[in-house]
This record gives sequence, structure tokens and C-alpha cells, in this order.
Amino acid sequence: MHIIFNLLIAAFLAMITMTGFSYIVSATFRELYKEPVLLTYFLKELKWNLSATLKSILAWLLHYLIGLGFVIGYHLLWTNNLLPTTWGVGFLLGTISGIIGIIGWIFIFRYTQHEPKIDFKGYYLQLLLAHIIFGLTAYAAYVYL
Repeated sequence: MHIIFNLLIAAFLAMITMTGFSYIVSATFRELYKEPVLLTYFLKELKWNLSATLKSILAWLLHYLIGLGFVIGYHLLWTNNLLPTTWGVGFLLGTISGIIGIIGWIFIFRYTQHEPKIDFKGYYLQLLLAHIIFGLTAYAAYVYL
């Protein structure tokens, strides 16, 4: 039970730092780089008969669950001694998660044919950096909590 709690906390802290970074970059460059907001647009494109508030909540929940999935994956790699539990590996896993995230967003934008008016190169670079922050935060929370 202790490890489940630690994984939930590590995922929460990693998501908060990653999302905070995305919101800061979004405000700094006056671009829509906010993953939960973009996920809300994606849910709108699915034409589900849900209120805007519920779609926003689902977007945040989906974002967190994806992050939790990454943290569980990190945990499995570390506990099965497939990768060492180090800052460098946290950076590497964040980078890999970022690449997966970029591929996921490319698919989402193509699937929905929703092309927000954003700088896609800037968004994907920001997304990669946000996931590196995610990986490093997840590592720190996993090791030090």
C-alpha cells in the first residue's frame, strides 16, 4: 500500500511541476501550450454530450492518469533493475516520455483535425522540456519521499 501512495504522490508532484512549466511558458510566449486546455478542446471534438465543466475535469483527470502511467512505467523499470535509479535516468525517461507525448499530440491533432492556432514547433519543444521536468520531478519524488 505504501508504494501505491508513493507512486500517486510522485505522479501528482511531477504533473504539477510539468503543468506549471507549461503554463509559465504559455504565458511568457503568449501561446496556448497548456496541455489540459488542449485536451479539453480534444474532448469537445469528440462531440460527447457533456458540460464544458465536466470536459475540463475529464481533461485534467486524463492528463494526470497519463502521467501516473508514466510513473508506474518508471517504477517498473527501476524495481526490476532494468535501469538504475539516477538523475540521469530520470532525465532520459522524461525525454522518452516527451517524445511519446509529442507523437500522441501529433496523432490527436490529426485525428480531430483540430489545429489550434499555436506555434507547433514551439509547442513540441516546450512539451519535450516539460516532460524532462516531469521525469526529474518523478525521480526526485520517487527516491526522496
